[in-house]
Amino acid sequence: MATAPPEDQRRLLEVQALDTRMQQLVHQRRNHPALASIAELDGRIGDLHTSLVDSRTAVADLERELAKAESDVAQVRSRAERDQQRLDSGALSAKDSQALVSELESLARRQSVLEDAEIEVMERLEAHQGSLADVESAHAELEAAKATATAERDEAWAEINATGSKVKAEREATAAGLDAGLVALYDKLRAQLGGLGAAALRGGRCEGCRLDLNPRDLAAVKAAPPEQVVRCEECGRILVRLADDGASA
Repeated sequence: MATAPPEDQRRLLEVQALDTRMQQLVHQRRNHPALASIAELDGRIGDLHTSLVDSRTAVADLERELAKAESDVAQVRSRAERDQQRLDSGALSAKDSQALVSELESLARRQSVLEDAEIEVMERLEAHQGSLADVESAHAELEAAKATATAERDEAWAEINATGSKVKAEREATAAGLDAGLVALYDKLRAQLGGLGAAALRGGRCEGCRLDLNPRDLAAVKAAPPEQVVRCEECGRILVRLADDGASA
């Protein structure tokens, strides 16, 4: 039958309180509201990323298409300028001059077609550039919101970690010197019972499972020597009898 000094059993409640506080801090860290915000924003950023890539690709393609259209127009203009210079020189025969006039007319028609195509590409490019600007703006807003949420999370985590370090140090100091067998049993039960391995007995009720002990069990607890480590018959936790509680009289 396990035994431990009554004072060690009472100090065990302090250790339990500190362990419970550590559990609460871990829960706060894992469930901080900023984490849900970050996850939601990550999802929205991911959804928008495809649109962003598609829009950038479309703009890049149209920029290349426009560059090609501008080059085609420039080539036709250059050819027309050279022909016009030759025609203006007056050094050509009538036959050659007539051929150049025909070619200039053909080049003018070709230039008109190419310029119309150039304008059409420019209009499409402007529309896609506008769409891209909208998508990039929305993406930047989401990234900014995520940065804010991340900073909020990091600040909260830093505070939680600092508090956790203090609680851990206090727990180590409180547990120092306690009966080794008592601590081993407590740690085993705490691992099995959701983090609560010891509970006070108040007014005949176990504060671990919140149930009243039946008269027989309560009588057995009252009759047990102070150094005996008693357990709740309902939940199995260590029952710590308090000196000022009538149940331990």
